[in-house]
Formats: sequence, C-alpha cells, structure tokens
Amino acid sequence: QVQLAESGGGLVQAGGSLTLSCAASGTISSIYAMGWYRQAPGKERELVAGLTGGGSTSYADSVKGRFTISRDSAKKTVYLQMNILKPEDTAVYYCNVEYSNGYYAGLEVWGQGTLVTVSS
Repeated sequence: QVQLAESGGGLVQAGGSLTLSCAASGTISSIYAMGWYRQAPGKERELVAGLTGGGSTSYADSVKGRFTISRDSAKKTVYLQMNILKPEDTAVYYCNVEYSNGYYAGLEVWGQGTLVTVSS
C-alpha cells in the first residue's frame, strides 16, 4: 500500500526555519493534489499549503510569504519549506496526497505527522 513518511519536525526559535519532507512509497500512477496540513491541540486541522498535479500552489493567508510547498517527482517527495517561523506555527504537521494507483481513482493517504514547536 502507499505510505507517506514524514520527517523534519523539531524545536526551533521564532524567526528560524525548518524544512519538512514527505516521502511516498508504493504504487502511484497519478497525483491529483498534495498538501500540508497542521493541527494544534484543541483546534481543527487546517490546510497550510497545497500543490496540484499541474503545479499550481496555494497557501493559507497565515503562512503566505513564509512557507513554500514543492515536490521532487523523482524522489516521490513533497516538501514544505518554513521560514520566519512564529509561535503560532506550533502544531503537528501532516502531509496528504490525493492520487490514483492505476486501478482506483480518488485515493487519499496521510502521513503520520511531525511535530513542529516554535519557541518565543
């Protein structure tokens, strides 16, 4: 089955940077969209950054100008470059991929989550 392995989370000082990685394994025929979400305790999971299969990007207003989503197709990996981190960015970050495996369409898989903690 397709799995997403996340890495890159950690503890950073406000103003610092982190890069999150999400590597896919398994059979993926087509990717419809990729995204990074985050969830803080007691809050709803929110979409932080999205990337369509065609290369279009979108960002939550709270991270525009600071975060960048990208992918490396050869490595089957999606990244989230986070700059000028703020304490309010503290959350568990999850990657998500909507895809087809060649047999089924409309499939979706989530990463296990990686914790980002930004101290003031």
